[in-house]
Amino acid sequence: MTPNDFLTKLKALPKAYKIYASVLAAIELVLFFVRPETPGLYIQLPQLLPIVAALPFLFVKNVRRPFSRYMNTYGIIVFAFLAIDYLTRSHAGLFQIVATFIPMMLYWFSLFTRWNAKLFRQKEARIALALATLSWGFVAFAFPPLPLGPAMLILLVPWFIVLNKYNRETAVFATFWASMIYNTVNYYWIRNVMNVETAPSGLIFLGLILLIAYLSLFNVLASFVYSTAKNLKIKGKAYLLVLFPIFYASIEVHRTTGDFAFPWNHLGYTFGNHLELLQALSIIGIFGYTILIVASNQIVAYAFLLKSRKKFALFAVPIVIFAALLIHGSCVLSAPEAAPFYNAQAQENPAIAMVQPSIAQGAKWSKERFDSIVNKTFKMAMDSTTPDIDLILLAETAVPDHIRRQHEVIRRLHQMADMRNASILTGALDYKQVSLDKNNPRRFDIYNASFLFTPGNNSFPQRYIKKHLVPFSERIPFDDVFPILNYVDLGEGDFVPGKETPVYGPYNWTPYICYDAIFGDLVREAINAGSRLMVNITNDGWFGRSTAPFQHLNIVRHLAISYGYPVARLANSGVSAFIDQYGHYDQNTKIFETRVIQRKMPLKTRSTFYTSIGDAFEKSLLWFFAIYLIALFAVAKLEKRLLGRFA
Repeated sequence: MTPNDFLTKLKALPKAYKIYASVLAAIELVLFFVRPETPGLYIQLPQLLPIVAALPFLFVKNVRRPFSRYMNTYGIIVFAFLAIDYLTRSHAGLFQIVATFIPMMLYWFSLFTRWNAKLFRQKEARIALALATLSWGFVAFAFPPLPLGPAMLILLVPWFIVLNKYNRETAVFATFWASMIYNTVNYYWIRNVMNVETAPSGLIFLGLILLIAYLSLFNVLASFVYSTAKNLKIKGKAYLLVLFPIFYASIEVHRTTGDFAFPWNHLGYTFGNHLELLQALSIIGIFGYTILIVASNQIVAYAFLLKSRKKFALFAVPIVIFAALLIHGSCVLSAPEAAPFYNAQAQENPAIAMVQPSIAQGAKWSKERFDSIVNKTFKMAMDSTTPDIDLILLAETAVPDHIRRQHEVIRRLHQMADMRNASILTGALDYKQVSLDKNNPRRFDIYNASFLFTPGNNSFPQRYIKKHLVPFSERIPFDDVFPILNYVDLGEGDFVPGKETPVYGPYNWTPYICYDAIFGDLVREAINAGSRLMVNITNDGWFGRSTAPFQHLNIVRHLAISYGYPVARLANSGVSAFIDQYGHYDQNTKIFETRVIQRKMPLKTRSTFYTSIGDAFEKSLLWFFAIYLIALFAVAKLEKRLLGRFA
């Protein structure tokens, strides 16, 4: 569009619209110059004036038809001044934030509701929704401890039939609501946080709905891309469809990176109940499994729609993949060194004791019960461990306070390490003062950390700070990029992530706290630094009696096999377990069982292929994501241009 074209369109706009935009801009300009200099968030009632001024215009007769133009203009103007206020003065008004986002959200929600109502009236859309829900509903029951894992090679077939048969709008509609159901089944346990979290229950429930919707958008993107790619041909071939399984895996990699990272239920985690099927992880990793699963379902769906006799050979694809994984895994596990906890009694291996006290999450942070909680944990560590133990593990936040404030607890832990002649790793909070300004919301950096007490050493213990913080629970994403977010209090922990990955001697092991243990990049970093054992302390008591602790354990097991990296995993309320480098479990505890488990733990002795290629493979998938989308839209634009030329 040339400048002249833009001016022509601007002149053609109705007079009422020009007055509307001018009034809003003038009010915002005046408000901008009377805003306070108070840093952070401030309250200024006049900031509601723009929305008050906008309301009369929305009831003018000739405004009703181009309503979206007026709403979008309102949103752009008020958001622009909100951004200018933040960029120039490092603060923002609460009323303006509400007046900026709530009206636009309500407007977009009304459009979304109308779109859904239109599609739900269509018979084809209802059939597509039923098929997609059938697929993703069954997938929700495929993750351990639920039983449908091996069927994952065909469970998505109805969804791919929807993607192939129906138009893009219908496919996106069906995929979104099917994914909402799937993610609700997968993440229902987050609602248990409402029973123990400090934030209002309604706010947590709203956050759960938004999380489920956010995660559903990844499948919506996949359906949009597939529905676009199926109509695009390069020299008569649908090359983009052939590459779709790799694109889907690249979506999962994106879900694993950044401040919003939530790598919980990748499709490849569904085989976790069957150890033989997991051994190829050491070659292709979790994203390789996702590629196999998506390709298998895509091919079978294509076979259902194909009229050629060749279709019967395509139906054999999931059987071939399953057989290949099973045979490979059986061969790997038949080797002598793949026996469960092979050569565990070797002198170089540490004897580890893990204390699972099962402290109820609701009581854990009670000041009145602090002494009884600590005494219970310490008594179990002293009374229920054998004299030959080298390392005693206490759970994440086993000391439910900032450890620097608990001098008596530090003294007792040093004393226990000396008495048992064993190192003790315990979870606790810590802090560091970074500002003397009382108005600064970040006067202190607060850490979720672990502390290693060693016998004969009475200095302050070695500290590891959790590196991957749970979004919105432990930290608001991008609070380091947008400092104003530090003024927002949603009941989150406001923790600061760590930066170091230690390797402790003499057994070359690395601590991981809770969420840390499900990120492959942290595992590779530790192994490259010489680590031979993962020690994972966590507190899954937040999630009650649900599938979540088992899902968490399953993910850690996948990483143990992928990298040949043994794991000693302690959870405050279960499931605690020892996992060897081939994924064998030992002494798994029950949920909310009070128990101490211990054994000699074999160290890492195998180097897997995926350890060598994992970093490059995952970075390649990130690049593939961008390249695929660029190619998709480039081919679509080219095809549209060619059709226009021959029309």
